[in-house]
Amino acid sequence: MEAFDVAKEFGVSSYIFFSTTAMVLSLYFYLPELDEMFSCEYRDLPEPVKLPGCVPVHGSDFTDSVQDRKAEAYKRSLHRVKQYSLADGIMVNSFMDLEPGAFEALKKGGEGKPPVYPIGPLIQSGSNGGVDESDQCLRWLDKQPNRSVLYVSFGSGGTLSQEQLNELALGLEMSGQRFLWVVKSPHEKAANATYFNVHSMKDPFDFLPKGFLERTKEMGLVVPSWAPQIQVLSHGSTGGFLTHCGWNSTLESIVHGVPMIAWPLYAEQRMNAVLLADDLKVALRVKVNDKGLVGHKDIANYARGLIEGEEGKFLGNKMKEHKLVAEKALRKEGSSTKSLAEVAQIWRSDKK
Repeated sequence: MEAFDVAKEFGVSSYIFFSTTAMVLSLYFYLPELDEMFSCEYRDLPEPVKLPGCVPVHGSDFTDSVQDRKAEAYKRSLHRVKQYSLADGIMVNSFMDLEPGAFEALKKGGEGKPPVYPIGPLIQSGSNGGVDESDQCLRWLDKQPNRSVLYVSFGSGGTLSQEQLNELALGLEMSGQRFLWVVKSPHEKAANATYFNVHSMKDPFDFLPKGFLERTKEMGLVVPSWAPQIQVLSHGSTGGFLTHCGWNSTLESIVHGVPMIAWPLYAEQRMNAVLLADDLKVALRVKVNDKGLVGHKDIANYARGLIEGEEGKFLGNKMKEHKLVAEKALRKEGSSTKSLAEVAQIWRSDKK
């Protein structure tokens, strides 16, 4: 028996907390229609798909769960949409002014669409890591000029291949920019290998190009596996974030006003990159070459462009605008605060 069926049996309200974007939610609600419209894989569609209220998205940028229409993951995605229709409401960790078009389309409702409540940005407020690692990163940042450091991290689970790791290292070195890099051991197959692979326990420094640490010791700090991300992003020396585009990391970057280099790896991250680069205009999105790699020369150009270039200034100014509207959404009279209060009022009414 499904959770929604149990809730209905006992007369309990059922709400979904949707931890990513309104754009992704829009894709899921539009999925049954797409399933009927096309017989090919979505990545093979010649034109981008116009999801309701969203910028056009190439099928190849859809979430991993819908990339293979013969797979169980795709069938579960179609089933999930049917389950969503049974919920009393969906709370989304985003905010109205960030995705107005998507939220307006979702709020129009219609058959199979429960009410949608934007309640974000909800982010972690502090560090969960060790004191030593925090102190090392923050002491180093304290010595750097304002907005001069590129923070590089692929999240809790993101990994690169050995060849791509080398290209990233060489690109950071070639860029001449200051950087704080959270490096993880490489993995040749799974982009999210850190979550479940023993290989991730090996010392990541062993996989860096020979002499890299010595050559870059005056311009960069490389730390293994973890850094106090909230403190790094909120630090005045941090001028950019090379990120995998996980939604938590993305919201943290927006809340702290840090423009991004978007390097999506898995899950819904490609769609997040589309939102950031094409819609919000707060990120440069990396492009892979014929070998499926982001080359070191391109990485150097992205880093220089974000930290020193005119495009970086433009992205930074756009990000400042989104930072302000994020703050506004969470104020007492803000849109997300009101939205959450509306849900709370419904819950109180249901108890009477």
